[in-house]
Amino acid sequence: MANKITIRDLAKQAGVSVTTVSQILNGKGQRFSEQTREKVLTLKKQLNYVPDFNARNLIMRSSKTIGVLLPNIANPFFAAFVKGIQKATRQAGFMPLIFSADHEEDQERYYLQRLVERSVDGLIIASASVTTQTIDEILKPLQVPYLLFDQNDTPDGDRIEVDNDQGGYLVAKHLAKEGHQKITLLFPKNVKNIEERQHGFVRGLAEEGIDFDPASQVVYGTLTKQGGYEATDAVLATKPTAVFAANDEMALGLYRGLAERGVKVPDDISVVGFDGIDLDRYVTPQLTTVAQPIEELGEKASALLLSRISNPQAPTQQISLPVELVVRSSTAAVK
Repeated sequence: MANKITIRDLAKQAGVSVTTVSQILNGKGQRFSEQTREKVLTLKKQLNYVPDFNARNLIMRSSKTIGVLLPNIANPFFAAFVKGIQKATRQAGFMPLIFSADHEEDQERYYLQRLVERSVDGLIIASASVTTQTIDEILKPLQVPYLLFDQNDTPDGDRIEVDNDQGGYLVAKHLAKEGHQKITLLFPKNVKNIEERQHGFVRGLAEEGIDFDPASQVVYGTLTKQGGYEATDAVLATKPTAVFAANDEMALGLYRGLAERGVKVPDDISVVGFDGIDLDRYVTPQLTTVAQPIEELGEKASALLLSRISNPQAPTQQISLPVELVVRSSTAAVK
């Protein structure tokens, strides 16, 4: 490997000081002549000079990076969420470092510690497993700014979320309008934002005079296609006319399980998801879902965190975005 050109080498070749080179390369060289600026920039290209990231961090006291901790990057929801983060952070001159811990608490703690050691400027935490204790032990002592998103129910810190309660309410109203009264929920256990969806769902059913018994009408599974698929027999055992899945991934997994058993959607069972991932429009039948503004969530999460980084003493902020019921062909009236 060839010796790396340093800023001192570049300054020597240009016949100027290191400070002059640094200011020109960082867009602060307006006080220097156009000839000097052009000379430094031309030599930078000719010598293939790449700034030393660690040295820059020491000088600027900023890594211009944010850490993003996700529960499952394989979920298309989080892929779209990251797209929004990338758009906003790039515009601000930051780079996101993205990690998916697959719901493993030890792995999430490991990534948090490594990100802090690498002096990230802040963190977006979308994982439910990162607890108040973890934040108190790892982030707060070093005053690392952070933002909580979606599944995480830690009470402190800035937060961005959607109106999950309203989403569940909209599903209940839609299914009740189609004549469904025996509706099964396919949900995970003990996830804050999912519990809010159930609360809104039950509220909507109550307004329609429809009883709901959690003990017999909730089937539990993981928030994945595999989780939905594996829960198929348990769902069918409840003899529902409709199923409300906690997210689109579970709904699509259930699709496969139902198809393998000769159960038709929506002729035999209507299915509703939650998230609004792109794949919903490319399955048969197209999935009715509660759509979240996913990319906007990523953009606003980034903006909120960057605001916290620039103003650490600002009051805690919480943002809630609306959701929308998108009715497609996976739901129909009870026959």
